[in-house]
Amino acid sequence: MRVLMLAPGYPAEMPLFTRGLARVGAEVWGLGDSAEGALPEIARRALAGYVRVPSLWDEHAVLDRIADLHRQVRFERIECLWEPGMLLAARLREELGVEGLGMEATLRFRDKEKMKQALDAAGLRTPRHARAASDEDIRAAATRIGYPLIVKPIAGAGSQDTYRVDGPVQLEEIVGRVRHVPEVSVEEYVEGEEFTFDTICANGRILYHNVAWYRPKPLIGRSIEWISPQTVTLRDPDHERLRVGRELGAGVLRALGFRSGFTHMEWFLTPRGEAVFGEIAARPPGARSVDLMNFASDIDVYVGWAEAVCHGAFTQPVTRKYNSAVVFKRAQGQGRIRRIEGLERLLRAIGPWVAAVELLPVGAPRRNWRQTLISDGFLIVRHPDLEALLEIADRVGTDLQMYAE
Repeated sequence: MRVLMLAPGYPAEMPLFTRGLARVGAEVWGLGDSAEGALPEIARRALAGYVRVPSLWDEHAVLDRIADLHRQVRFERIECLWEPGMLLAARLREELGVEGLGMEATLRFRDKEKMKQALDAAGLRTPRHARAASDEDIRAAATRIGYPLIVKPIAGAGSQDTYRVDGPVQLEEIVGRVRHVPEVSVEEYVEGEEFTFDTICANGRILYHNVAWYRPKPLIGRSIEWISPQTVTLRDPDHERLRVGRELGAGVLRALGFRSGFTHMEWFLTPRGEAVFGEIAARPPGARSVDLMNFASDIDVYVGWAEAVCHGAFTQPVTRKYNSAVVFKRAQGQGRIRRIEGLERLLRAIGPWVAAVELLPVGAPRRNWRQTLISDGFLIVRHPDLEALLEIADRVGTDLQMYAE
């Protein structure tokens, strides 16, 4: 099978997905706007060919270039797992007659209002919601929906430009903050714990699923600097308590007509045990969440996805051995990392349960924590017992400190 992979070298997980395609026997061609020599070595080795274009965002030029190539090599699949490139991939599929998500289906995964309208029509529980393109639209939606509420971009990814609003005075402040966003979704604030439902599908069947738990909810973790946010992949995603979320997720995939590939859904479990939809993307989760899935079962989900989209199967045995967690660290202070405290002591205490350590080195500039969940680095830990895993993860949050100046 010949596969065109958009952006095979970025973000950080994409080279691993590109390698996954090659490992299941695909002939992989890359499409990007960086030099082939600048691609990570993992991606370069997996590629049979590479098409460099001046800009991935010049849609007409990309279409012309790939249409010419397609007449020679005939792509059977066009894949993109990077949110900004998904509409381009959909356009290429439609123009070239390649199977997969087209523009209309992709828009339902990109546009949060279209997404929720489709789910409302299917009778699935979504927050009360409205589209808003102006200050007055936001105010009118807030009046209809009531407080507390959430304001977030219609087409955003992650928690950037996402705000909880508790009343009219705060709303005016948030209206000013989101004026640079072309359209926002104004939604009911849902009280409850926040989980994911991640799937790999082939031909409309769920072949692999994962449930992760956000500690704390992303809206809180992305708002308070001193917090060390955690994503926890659960060893028992089939627990009865989570059944309502799994059922919701399966219904969402049916309602949106998803067939093959990776999906990442976020949902809320309310104190009453109700599952409420958050949002869904036709791509994997970022911020090392796929690595958490691998560490939980000692498998290669990157290869599993490739096998599903190329061959309609997921043949790796999924024996869930561990709960796994990634803990993101944020340095105190501004400027460059000057010291890291507590790491050696922590590794002596919890070393057998540490799966990965990736922290910025001393001397590196501190990252903007508001723009990247990865922040100044992370530790991945795992343990068979959930309570023990949470204690270990919390210890990473408190005992490991980074300082910048």
